[in-house]
Amino acid sequence: MTISTDTDLHERTVYEKKEKPARARPVRRKLWFSIVALLLALLVGGIYGFNQFRDHMIAQFFAGMKPPPITVSVAEVKSEVLPHLLTAVGDVVAVHQVDVTTDVSGRVVKIMFEPGTHVKSGEPLVQLFDDPDIGDLQSYEAQARGAELALDRSKALAIRQFGPQATVDQNQAVYDQARAGIAKEQAIISQKLIRAPFEGELGVRHVELGQFLSAGTQIVTLTDLSQVYVNFTIPEKQRAVLKVGQTVRINVDAYPGRAFIGKITTIEPQISTDTRNIRVQATIDNPDHALKPGMFATTTVVLPPLPAVLTVPETAPDYTLYGDSVFVVKPEKDATGKTKLIAERTYVRTGEHVAGRVVVSGDVKPGDKVVAVGQLKLQGGAEVAISSDPPPPIPAQAGPY
Repeated sequence: MTISTDTDLHERTVYEKKEKPARARPVRRKLWFSIVALLLALLVGGIYGFNQFRDHMIAQFFAGMKPPPITVSVAEVKSEVLPHLLTAVGDVVAVHQVDVTTDVSGRVVKIMFEPGTHVKSGEPLVQLFDDPDIGDLQSYEAQARGAELALDRSKALAIRQFGPQATVDQNQAVYDQARAGIAKEQAIISQKLIRAPFEGELGVRHVELGQFLSAGTQIVTLTDLSQVYVNFTIPEKQRAVLKVGQTVRINVDAYPGRAFIGKITTIEPQISTDTRNIRVQATIDNPDHALKPGMFATTTVVLPPLPAVLTVPETAPDYTLYGDSVFVVKPEKDATGKTKLIAERTYVRTGEHVAGRVVVSGDVKPGDKVVAVGQLKLQGGAEVAISSDPPPPIPAQAGPY
């Protein structure tokens, strides 16, 4: 049996007093964690609310700062029947052009033309020294007269049977020989008078008075400019559409904006094995002598027309690596019900270029408004305003087709 003493009772009381604070410590810790968690929640909530408020204010700020509409010039998509054209390059050649030369050798004694003048066919140009030939001609003429008299006498005697037929034949041969000498000397004398072989324009003179010319020496060029040829080549795949008599338009750099009209007169029957091209020749009337041989020419053959196609100005398409496109201007209503113009990028396929316009196909139709000037500043869906100024003239419209 254990008996409690005052000392034990005192120690138990002290121990119980010490144990009571230890039991209250977990309650304080939980309270502290709750306060910290509440503060963290308030802080995170404040940051989140601030971010939401900031994003809302930024969006509202930019919503009220829309850029002004971009000013552009527009043009209509047209449905047109374009000329069916076949373009090639060629050169101008004279119908008649020669280098006037001498057939025989001789010294120039007279020059009877001025460089650059117009001459008629057969007009004398240069006289070579021909005095010895004229002397030989006179000698043959005298021989011919004597041979003719002897022939007449021998014929009369032979008719009366006072002379043999052999004498007649001999005199006839002498007479014929003299006449042949006359013809020869006349030909030599005519060769020493150089004449224009046809009517045309003379070029630069290449001889001087007193100069000795060898046979074949060039004297001057002679060109008939009343008509010219234009020679050009086309690929063999176009042979089926070419016919003699088709109209050809010619443009040369010397006369920009002017077209010369002619017709196809010759189509080479053979195709070049090197280039697989066909040589074509057109004849052009040249009454004012504007076209000169050697000019570089752009030829356009007018073929039968094709069905109608859609066209836009050459400045309208936007050419990129991802494809060709145009900006179609369409009306659209905003949130307030106000109508505005929006430029929508529409992809198309481009084709032939004719007279400042280009053939297009795709999601466009006749009457659509497309941006012709100013599309470099645009993006799809951008608001635009149509300029009151007309689009600038297209250089390709300066000349004919």
